[in-house]
Amino acid sequence: MTQQRYQNGKQVIRRWDEVFRSVSAEPRRQLIVALLDAHPEATVPLPESAVNPNVPQDPEILRQELYHCHLPLLSDYGFITWQKEPLVAGRGPRFSEVATVFESLQSNATDLPDSLVFGCQRLERERQEGFGDSVAE
Repeated sequence: MTQQRYQNGKQVIRRWDEVFRSVSAEPRRQLIVALLDAHPEATVPLPESAVNPNVPQDPEILRQELYHCHLPLLSDYGFITWQKEPLVAGRGPRFSEVATVFESLQSNATDLPDSLVFGCQRLERERQEGFGDSVAE
């Protein structure tokens, strides 16, 4: 039993490390959110689905970064699938593991520090809706 708990513990640690590594870059966060908004079987166009609307980036540079860095990392972990032409991404077999982080953040937007909300359109909207719901009750 102890060996099984040890193996399970190692696996959980590895999976959490992969989730946090995946969400440590803005283009990856934007892509995950775009996939959350899309139909589960749909793909989203790139690079536009990986752009933060508040801080637009040169699309050609972003395309290269996606192709060489961000997409392979997310794909290696099983969070996304992607294809080169056209450059699109879809949900991978482990997408729910990384999606849960964003769903949790969004559902708790009213409790997050302002420094993590203001400037993020999604969390600002979620917070506003959350405060609107509590005012209406």
